[in-house]
Amino acid sequence: MALLLALETTTTNCSVALWKDEKLIDLIEDRTPGYSHAELLHTFIQKIIEDNGFSLKSLDAVAISKGPGSYTGLRIGVSAAKGLCYALGVPLIAVDTLEALAMRYNKETHGEVDKIISCLDARRMEVYAGFYSVNSKSDTGLTTIKPVEALIIEADSFQDEKSQRLLFLGEATSKLSEKLTSKDNFTFVEAQPSAKEVGILAMRKYKISDVEDVAYFEPFYLKDFKLG
Repeated sequence: MALLLALETTTTNCSVALWKDEKLIDLIEDRTPGYSHAELLHTFIQKIIEDNGFSLKSLDAVAISKGPGSYTGLRIGVSAAKGLCYALGVPLIAVDTLEALAMRYNKETHGEVDKIISCLDARRMEVYAGFYSVNSKSDTGLTTIKPVEALIIEADSFQDEKSQRLLFLGEATSKLSEKLTSKDNFTFVEAQPSAKEVGILAMRKYKISDVEDVAYFEPFYLKDFKLG
């Protein structure tokens, strides 16, 4: 009976979930524009633990959405997760942010698709993109097609795939929809990563002891930080 705390702070959504084995116990989120994670995250952690009758010492693991995403959000989330793991002596589990985002795909809601492209804003005309296909035989329901990358969006981006049913899922979909041409087969759905899906992936990793070295773990920024 594993109790797992999942944190998602890579976007403006400050999200905390509590999982017990395969069951979502509770979810707290704040999607207020701007980053209030420094003020909210520890309050949310304390609240979700206490409201459900547990203590921090009850936790068996802490999961973090590792990026890519907001530099500030990643630093806050990873610092909180590592601090808890150090203090409690529990394992740290890192989950790919864009894979967790892709898991928000729902066949009944979004229809049949050939490919899911989860995307987050990387400033200006760039997006962080993850590429997945639906695979019912996979534990996660997804197969990764290629590694996460930072893409500069042009009008003819993805035109080699214009005959395919692509689902663009994430925060950067409005940017993509406005810029891309020949997009009749493309669907654009605004969504943010959530600790709910982080917990789903983390529980699978926990079962096979796929954990991080807390001392050396760093966020997956993908791009170097630049001011301005």
